[in-house]
Amino acid sequence: MIPLLMAVHVLGVVLWIGGVAFVTIIVFPMLTRIEGSIEKVIFFQGVEHRFAKIVKICVAIVGITGGWLLSITDGWSRLFTWHGIGITLMLIVWIFYLLVLLFEGRFFRIIFKGAAQQDMSKIFMKLTAFHWLILGLSLLTIFLAVFAENGGI
Repeated sequence: MIPLLMAVHVLGVVLWIGGVAFVTIIVFPMLTRIEGSIEKVIFFQGVEHRFAKIVKICVAIVGITGGWLLSITDGWSRLFTWHGIGITLMLIVWIFYLLVLLFEGRFFRIIFKGAAQQDMSKIFMKLTAFHWLILGLSLLTIFLAVFAENGGI
């Protein structure tokens, strides 16, 4: 059962973080080349709407398989220990993404309210910076988790 859960878990992570990387590295630079604000918003909303559905499914799958793996391997006891640093970081990143997804409506209302609505370039600059932050955090977590789980720590 562990190999199957691990394979599904890793596929979920690949689709989820790979999607974040695609949006951050490909989509946002494309947005800077689009001239009109309306065109930027329409393009971004089209990508984000489709991507959000995929990410929600992946985050759910990763959470379910990760929790299951922690249970059957007694990984819960390794959380918040030096030897469990990889698992701990993965859990923290997963919780962060879960909170972002659960409160994305409120998050976007804060970003898009008031005077910020008038300056789309500032909005997309903030979104780009946020995406680079979460991508960096995600990639660092993957690196440290793989490094730690394979004897690097």
